[in-house]
Parts: sequence; structure tokens; C-alpha cells
Amino acid sequence: MTAAVSTHLVIADDHPLFRDALRQAVASVVPSAKIGEAGSFDELTKLLERDSDVDLVLLDLTMPGISGFSGLIYLRAQYPAIPVVIVSASDDGGTIRRSLDFGASGFIPKRFGVETLRDAIVKIMEGDVWIPPDTDLTSTADPDMTRLRDRLVTLTPQQVRVLMMLSEGLLNKQIAYELGVSEATIKAHVSAILQKLGVESRTQAVIAAARISGGQWRQGTPSAT
Repeated sequence: MTAAVSTHLVIADDHPLFRDALRQAVASVVPSAKIGEAGSFDELTKLLERDSDVDLVLLDLTMPGISGFSGLIYLRAQYPAIPVVIVSASDDGGTIRRSLDFGASGFIPKRFGVETLRDAIVKIMEGDVWIPPDTDLTSTADPDMTRLRDRLVTLTPQQVRVLMMLSEGLLNKQIAYELGVSEATIKAHVSAILQKLGVESRTQAVIAAARISGGQWRQGTPSAT
């Protein structure tokens, strides 16, 4: 495979050893690639804010700042032109299917060896969607889950961030501080989130978000203020 010198990839995973394995796999496929690394979702967002000219993000489903599909939903909303591939230890058929439903360009289980990582990255860099060959995606989707997924993807990037912070139990004033906006802005975002998800309270919104992640979306105790 040949690639331009400007090829830029980002590996987002909180395990340094696995990041190193991915880096080696990528380097063997695209020797000239620029490879960024992030050990938390906050590091990833700051990296992309500095330079969003990225050709591919390799994203773990569970790392500090995200759990479940929250990070994928945010990236697809905020950076729709950047392909995102999930690299995860949770590799059942349902998780893989939902990753694709939320816009992932592929899914690479962490249990696979470097050789498979290399082959998967080759296919993905060529524009193909890669999933494990033994994956069964034919199971019937739950209509309620499908409707909830469709509602989640209508959230703006900022609303996704607010929902992620609600799920960690942060107060409106804490979220406002973290995002550098007013508390009134956060209240407006929360109201919009409730409306879009078709729920009546912050707690229901967090529970709804956790359902789509199969319980992986980290839940705190949402407060009203």
C-alpha cells in the first residue's frame, strides 16, 4: 500500500501498551504517517481542536471521559469528514452493529493480533469498511433501540458533550465551567436534549443514553442544578 506523506492518524486509547501496538501496526502499513496519540477523550478533543486535518481516528469505546458510544457520537457530529474506527475489547455482534449504525468506518477487536490489525488498517485506509469476518449482523434490531438511536444522532456536538457530563453526575454550573459557557446556556442545552430524546428529566436522559450503549455509558447521579 502506498500513502501520501501527509497521512495523519490519531490513536485514542488509555492503555499505552495497546497504543504502542497500534502505532506499530499503522507504521508498518503507512511508514510516513503522522500518528497522534490520546489517552483520554479530553486529550483527543484538544488534539482535534488544534489540528482537525486527520485522515483516521482509531477510538477505544471505553476510556477516561467516555464510555459506550458517546465518543463516537460526538466525533461523527463534530467532525463528520473524519473516519472513525472502533478498536475495542467489547466485540459482540450487537456492539459491532451499533458502532456501524453510529457511523464507524470499521470495528477491530482488541483480541486480534498485530497481523490482523495491519490487514484491517490496510482495508480501512483503502476506503473499505472492516469488521471481523465471523461477525453476524443479521439479528433483528430492537425498534425501541432504533428509535432512541435515531434521536441521539440528532443532538449537536455540544449537546452530546453536555449529555456525557450529565451522565457523570455533573451539575449545570460544573458543566458550564468545563465548557466555558454560561449556566443559562447549559440549561438551554439540557432542555433541548430532553426534547430531542423525548424524555422529561435529566435522569431519564442519562438512562436513555446508557440503554443505547448496553449499559456502557457511565452513569452518575444527575442533579437538577
